[in-house]
Amino acid sequence: MPEVTSPPSSQNVVLAFFDVDNTLMRGASVYYLAKEAWRRGMVGWRDIARFAWHQFRFIAVGENHKHMASARERALAIVGGQSEKTLFQLAEQIYERDILPNLWQETVDLTREHLAKGHEVWLITATPQFVAEVIAARLGLTGALGTRVHAKDGLLTGELDGHVLHGAEKAVVATGLAERVGADLAECWAYSDSSNDIPLLSAVGNRVAVNADAKLTSHAQKMGWQILPLSRVGLTEAKKRVKREAKTVRKSRR
Repeated sequence: MPEVTSPPSSQNVVLAFFDVDNTLMRGASVYYLAKEAWRRGMVGWRDIARFAWHQFRFIAVGENHKHMASARERALAIVGGQSEKTLFQLAEQIYERDILPNLWQETVDLTREHLAKGHEVWLITATPQFVAEVIAARLGLTGALGTRVHAKDGLLTGELDGHVLHGAEKAVVATGLAERVGADLAECWAYSDSSNDIPLLSAVGNRVAVNADAKLTSHAQKMGWQILPLSRVGLTEAKKRVKREAKTVRKSRR
């Protein structure tokens, strides 16, 4: 029996949100920021050792809010006083050297599936905005929502511009974007590995637990959410679901 696909629709914008750390890529992107800062003499051995420990913990047992908060606070201190231009150059460097080799190709392929459906694909992450924007641009995605650092006269102050984009804050920001572009959240999608993103996943109509930690796996099983292991079989099923269930959006000609 042929696969049934949803008919094309010109109504609404469909958004697909992808977490970055341990969802789109292996490990924590903020670690690679610290690593490059060390290469450039911006931090010392003690700092990079601390970041390395956070990275090891993150890969081994998943996200720990206390540890990741400590790492992000240190990252903010690193960027303080640096020019925006310098930080974007640094982000370009870590993408080529560290992030690209650690991308989960399975998840990247899913972003392609959504783009093929005419969806807007947004990264949504606690990593600094300038890093998230580089990743999104290099992958040809619509855009990125990350943690913003306040800048004055072209220099980053090391202070947050708003909140760390983490936990419930992701749901707030995703909902705000959907309202601005006229997207129906019931038609939108979200992908994450972390139980901290349950508010984001709960905000959309289609949620997928990717490479999920134990708490998210348990919650997803109870709620009947799709659980995607990072394997060829899992990827095939996830792509079929997007083709079968996701609304196709036709771009209007101007």
